[in-house]
Amino acid sequence: MKHMSYAAALAEGVHQAMANDERVSLIAGHLLGLGPHAALMQQIYDDFPDRIFDPPNAEAALAGLGAGAAMAGGRPIVNLGTANFAYLALSQIINDAATTRHMTNGALGAPVVYFALQGVRGAGAAQHSGSPQAMLWNCPGLRIALPATPADAKGLMAAALNGSDPTVFLSHAKLLGVEGPVPEGAHATALGQAEIRRRGRDVTLVATSYMVVVALQAAAELAELGIDVEVIDPRTLVPLDEVMILASVKRTGRLVVLDECHLRCSTASEIAATVAEKGFHTLKAPIVRIARADVPTPYSAALEAEITPDPAKVVGAIRRLVGT
Repeated sequence: MKHMSYAAALAEGVHQAMANDERVSLIAGHLLGLGPHAALMQQIYDDFPDRIFDPPNAEAALAGLGAGAAMAGGRPIVNLGTANFAYLALSQIINDAATTRHMTNGALGAPVVYFALQGVRGAGAAQHSGSPQAMLWNCPGLRIALPATPADAKGLMAAALNGSDPTVFLSHAKLLGVEGPVPEGAHATALGQAEIRRRGRDVTLVATSYMVVVALQAAAELAELGIDVEVIDPRTLVPLDEVMILASVKRTGRLVVLDECHLRCSTASEIAATVAEKGFHTLKAPIVRIARADVPTPYSAALEAEITPDPAKVVGAIRRLVGT
């Protein structure tokens, strides 16, 4: 194990994938943006200049190029930048990449990885703060990865580049500087295998991506009040580890789902519905959803904070749930 940032782990994972498999390419290469983490991509540019393509911004064209390259035998990573820009490429992602294997009876696959930074990043306003994972979850044929730790940034990228289905790989700008242990050498995180980030006995708190950080902060505050929270990180939505979530709820009897999507038809809604359908008899109290308010995300810092989940909102909701 070594200690490194999320951004460094992601860059290392991409570099190792390109070194180990000549089919892997990078379309729109600035995975880590043009800010403080950009230099971490330099080794990739130096070592694989013939497999990095930086065409003009045209998200539908990039997504279509990636799907076509994957159908032709490649393993491209397509950087869509901010997740809102995926909306410009929905036809290529949903109608082309997601359906290919199923419409050809498995004769042709499109194992492309669509990468984007989702979530409220701070002053991104409505057009740069999107969390499209719930929308995309409604599109069969896509795998959806939401790594919350440096180890999973590296490991889920390796897993995403294997298999015959396209993967939407959603990171978060607020995670790029987060540090943690990362396995050295080749490392893949199994898709569909959730992780217990913190064990507890009173409440199950399910969170993804940057909301895992928020959940752990809230759990630490609640522990000082005598409330023991178990934090579950699904790591992927497709496939979803229902078994671990249901087992945790069976132990605690309470479920809170923390999500950065807008509340209606959110990730929180689907996980809550799954537990209500399959684990209702284990619940001691109603399920609670904590998500972004159903309004376009404002540019104002004060208004943005008002509508976005944070540790204080989680602490308050769980205190009300357990009656303290």
